[in-house]
Amino acid sequence: MGAADVVPGVSGGTLALLLGIYDRLVGQVAHLSTAAGLLLRGRLRTALGMVGRAEWGFLVPLAVGIGVAVVGLVEVVRWLIDEQPVGLSAAFFGLVALTVVTTRVQVGQWRVGLVAVFVVVAVAVFFLLGVRAGSVSDPAGLVIVGAGALAICAMILPGISGAFVLLLLGLYDPITEAVSERDFGTVLLFGLGAVIGLGLFSRLLARLLDRWRDLMIAVLMGLMAGSLRVLWPWPVGDADSGGFGNAELGAPLASDLVVAVIAAGVAALVAVGLHRVGTRHETA
Repeated sequence: MGAADVVPGVSGGTLALLLGIYDRLVGQVAHLSTAAGLLLRGRLRTALGMVGRAEWGFLVPLAVGIGVAVVGLVEVVRWLIDEQPVGLSAAFFGLVALTVVTTRVQVGQWRVGLVAVFVVVAVAVFFLLGVRAGSVSDPAGLVIVGAGALAICAMILPGISGAFVLLLLGLYDPITEAVSERDFGTVLLFGLGAVIGLGLFSRLLARLLDRWRDLMIAVLMGLMAGSLRVLWPWPVGDADSGGFGNAELGAPLASDLVVAVIAAGVAALVAVGLHRVGTRHETA
């Protein structure tokens, strides 16, 4: 999930959904958010009781894995975006596309209304992701906090990439540079915003999944399908950038077509394997 979150256009939530841990993750984050709210209201004993009942055996390894991947892979991903953009974007295109296909089985019964929701959300996201701002230099602290809140909401939603939200805001370069250069002030401000955003949004999402799960899965599938636009390996006017930071779609280039098809195919096979592992674990 951490590796996916570093890549513009891919969400860690996509991997969570693929692995079958999405509902559990959202539920646990919402649980801890509720505990934090009780603590702020002075209900210490109740809050500590909720914290003690959290699934720490699930949350701690997950958080450590995400943190290690973000810190350890940010430079690698930035290098791949610069040097191998077509192969990288094609690989994640294949992974996300396969996730859309495998997620369909999580809907109890597909009806015309759910199909319509999926299509509308996919089309809306497809067009909205065509907008992009220029890079912001030296952003203010409040802007960084707000960016953290928006990005973390995107990270928990399959298909919507926190990294691409930062691109839309023009903050991808300053935030990733802060992580790479160990600028702890900027990282802490971004983390504060992420905590605030995650706490508020996770509870809403958990309630929606609990009450209208089929509808929400259709929405999440639409988000993933629409987000494929930013992973298309051949954007217009920028053939050397792959599908990163440029959502204007161009025609495939013959010189990169074989590499892209192989990368997408391998990633789709990996996605199938991950899905089977997650399904087997969930069944067990």
